[in-house]
Amino acid sequence: MGENKQRMLAGDWYLPDDPELAADSERRFALCAAYNADGGAPPAERTAILAELLGSVGPGVRIRPPFQCDFGYHIAIGEGTFVNFGAVFLDVAPVTIGAHCQFGPNVQLLTASHELNAERRREGWEKGDPITVGDNVWLGGGVIVCPGVAIGDDTVVGAGAVVTRDLPPGVLAVGNPARVIRTLT
Repeated sequence: MGENKQRMLAGDWYLPDDPELAADSERRFALCAAYNADGGAPPAERTAILAELLGSVGPGVRIRPPFQCDFGYHIAIGEGTFVNFGAVFLDVAPVTIGAHCQFGPNVQLLTASHELNAERRREGWEKGDPITVGDNVWLGGGVIVCPGVAIGDDTVVGAGAVVTRDLPPGVLAVGNPARVIRTLT
């Protein structure tokens, strides 16, 4: 394994224009293209593609195409989770999604961070911070979850919210940035 990939997997700053990472991305591109093909593959075929694409996928997971990710192998999705159309999971760091979650259309889970220093940003440096979504979480349409965020079990995030900080279990959060507005019973 090359140095850049090792650095990426460790959550350190790395340069993404690496031949090994490009090959991983090409693998992902081919699998996502097959998954997202017009007319769609039969459900059993889609399940097999997800099993090959993702790091782990629980039984009964449904992801409506189109679906995009960076690599796929950093993504783990628990049993019975449903992801609606247009999801984007930028998985340069681990993305862990619990069981029985529901994601509205166009949800984005973005683990990638870019350098604030202008020169290093021009050079292409980036890193990733993991995202964790607990069990039985509902993310409304268009929710964006930023790098390093954990969302607790049974939490609901309203449509269009931008989650920049951890959310505790069992709350309703809305807005940009997302803020807790009440506890759920």
